[in-house]
Amino acid sequence: MASTFPVQGSMGGTQPVVAASARSAIYEDSTVRLFSLAAVLWGVVGMAVGVLIAAQLTWPELNFGISWLSYGRLRPLHTNAVIFAFGGCALMGSSFYVVQRTSQVRLFMPKLAAFVFWGWQIVILAAAITLPMGYTQGKEYAELEWPIDILIAVVWVAYAVVFFGTIGIRRVRHIYVANWFYGSFILAVALLHIVNSAAIPVGFFKSYSAYAGVQDAMVQWWYGHNAVGFFLTAGFLGMMYYFIPKQAERPVYSYRLSIVHFWALIFTYMWAGPHHLHYTALPDWAQSIGMIFSLVLLAPSWGGMINGVMTLSGAWHKLREDPILKFLIVALSFYGMATFEGPMMSIKTVNALSHYTDWTIGHVHAGALGWVGLITIGTLYYLIPRMFGQTKMYSVKAIELHFWISTLGIVLYIAAMWMAGVMQGLMWRATNPDGTLVYSFVESVKATFPFYLIRLVGGLLYLSGMGVMVWNVIKTAQAGSYVPVRIPAAHVAVPNVAPSAA
Repeated sequence: MASTFPVQGSMGGTQPVVAASARSAIYEDSTVRLFSLAAVLWGVVGMAVGVLIAAQLTWPELNFGISWLSYGRLRPLHTNAVIFAFGGCALMGSSFYVVQRTSQVRLFMPKLAAFVFWGWQIVILAAAITLPMGYTQGKEYAELEWPIDILIAVVWVAYAVVFFGTIGIRRVRHIYVANWFYGSFILAVALLHIVNSAAIPVGFFKSYSAYAGVQDAMVQWWYGHNAVGFFLTAGFLGMMYYFIPKQAERPVYSYRLSIVHFWALIFTYMWAGPHHLHYTALPDWAQSIGMIFSLVLLAPSWGGMINGVMTLSGAWHKLREDPILKFLIVALSFYGMATFEGPMMSIKTVNALSHYTDWTIGHVHAGALGWVGLITIGTLYYLIPRMFGQTKMYSVKAIELHFWISTLGIVLYIAAMWMAGVMQGLMWRATNPDGTLVYSFVESVKATFPFYLIRLVGGLLYLSGMGVMVWNVIKTAQAGSYVPVRIPAAHVAVPNVAPSAA
């Protein structure tokens, strides 16, 4: 039996840990804990910037005449913060947690995992400094300039080494399906980032894309849509396939369906990007292929949603009493909604009405706030107490409050944008008998004002929910301290049930 001794914990106080000779028998959760806390922090920051720019769209004078507070500079800061800071930290932390429990081994190269955490925080801070200063490549979700792009690639390769290294030394023969989704997310994002970020530097913070014209647009939206497909979908489906069965204490509804879901989704998603370029200089055949693959995408997306929701079969009553399950299951509902709406909007005749309108903004935020936000929040509510030796969060009632505030905020936000978008599309295409426009563009902007007010209220509600979460996380951390979790001595790999490790 290995001896133990007290050491200073990261939150203060002393904690028993196993001596160095037996540390390999303990899960490496320090990086998971840091990523979980960072996800909460960056979530608040990114959403606060989102609320500010929503207010600027309602009252433009709120940029106060300061260039680095202008909408054009804060909008990419908002998207990068919520996607890569909030979402990225949650994905990295949860993947490190899941891959250890499903492989029943300690994290491969823990020091490299720590480098991944600190390297990613440097990337986030660099983005937070350079984007308001106006340093940008002007490419959606890929605005960061070339020195930061290189750092992202280095950190990402280190992340891949830790994740796949852990799978390589696993004690369980079977690779649980959540790891397939996390793995595809890691590999695809590396490919997307490196290819799309190819650039010719002309200064330390200025570069030009290696591609030109319509080729640049095609590569960008191959990247842009698959950032949605792999960063914002595949990775979070990895969360879904682990944390919903764990929280519900039920096996995955159909393990066979989960494998079909995986292969169908990752094949189909890669080819849907051209639907962002309908009615542009992109060849019509390429636009049509993007539309076709987008329509096909509905089947695997809904297959995964149904698989997640039906995992609660025989345990539906838990939704009444477990607010974490509410977050996870309602997230899947928004996932189903967004993945129906996306293929529909890719149809050329529908796109002729929706493109360049706020309908697109409503669609994006149904996925971002409803799917990504809620599944992440539910996952963090599962992880954080376990990172501080607790079985549950400090206040379950606060989780319930957070759920209802967030859900109301999402409904207000997306409903306002849907109505505004359809109205804009109809106003822009309305013509008089002589072919002149019925409405000027300014008239459509004026008509949109009340919907922007409702959107702002929805965003404020969602941000308020995050404030409740911050309080709950702080109280949970103060009430507990990290307790090392031992790796089970015995293990049984059963593919169609949730992993049994804590």
